[in-house]
Amino acid sequence: MDGISLLTITVLAVFVGFEVVSKVSSTLHTPLMSGANAIHGIILVGAIIVAGQAHEPLVLAVALLAVVLATANLVGGFVVTDRMLEMFRGRKPVASKNTEKEDTR
Repeated sequence: MDGISLLTITVLAVFVGFEVVSKVSSTLHTPLMSGANAIHGIILVGAIIVAGQAHEPLVLAVALLAVVLATANLVGGFVVTDRMLEMFRGRKPVASKNTEKEDTR
């Protein structure tokens, strides 16, 4: 693939991704993050494959940038998902250090 084709695919993917994500309501965002993380993993694998087959320096640079961004996106997605799931967990009761009442007489 030449650089123009890769750039065209990237620009189209950005537009399609923006339209899809902007239509998702905030109540569905949490459950969909897990599925999105799987998609980000596939994107990372694709970027690695493109970087491995690159012969031109410009294509290699763009592919390596795609690998870095896909990795950041994947790790960030897991961090955000973990934080959102943590909000739904019940709070643990705080154990008091001094459970016995002191005699104040």
